[in-house]
Amino acid sequence: MHASDDTDAVPEVHREVLQRGLWFEEFEPGTRYLHRPGRTVTEADNVLFTTLTMNTQALHLDAAWSETQPFGQRLVNSMFTLATIVGASVAQLTQGTIVANLGFTEVAFPAPLFHGDTLYSESLVVDKRPSASRPGQGVVTLLHLGRNQHGVEVARATRSVLVWFREAGERQPSVSRAVTPNEGEEASG
Repeated sequence: MHASDDTDAVPEVHREVLQRGLWFEEFEPGTRYLHRPGRTVTEADNVLFTTLTMNTQALHLDAAWSETQPFGQRLVNSMFTLATIVGASVAQLTQGTIVANLGFTEVAFPAPLFHGDTLYSESLVVDKRPSASRPGQGVVTLLHLGRNQHGVEVARATRSVLVWFREAGERQPSVSRAVTPNEGEEASG
């Protein structure tokens, strides 16, 4: 066997692990998840998000005017901050296990976020209950927090999500299920 032959060999797979969020049964009230890495917010992020969402607020777009305002500089759009702290939780909590985002009961921005700040996200499981009307699904209440690089809280949101119980969720067709080589060959003819 030549050394180059070794590079073509694929080790035998003994187990596959699909990246996913948590099933309803895996959520435990009182558990805090720290989502990493953080996200350093740039001027480009803020201007793009602000303009894509049709927000003409000068506090996000006009540097000269913002310098004359109480914070002395442009602020990161709070909706970008909210979307980022929720988005950072997806891979760890709800990827492929969520049925729907049900809504927010509290959203607050206790301190500003500025260009160049790094946003760190965390989620606390507040409560969970089986759905009364949707068998195989349950409602999980999460408290999402965003902190800057100094540990200052810049965002807080309480959110309810509808999540699959494991047995019901595993019966659902999976969008992210990997196609094995044999399935790919069969599909292509």
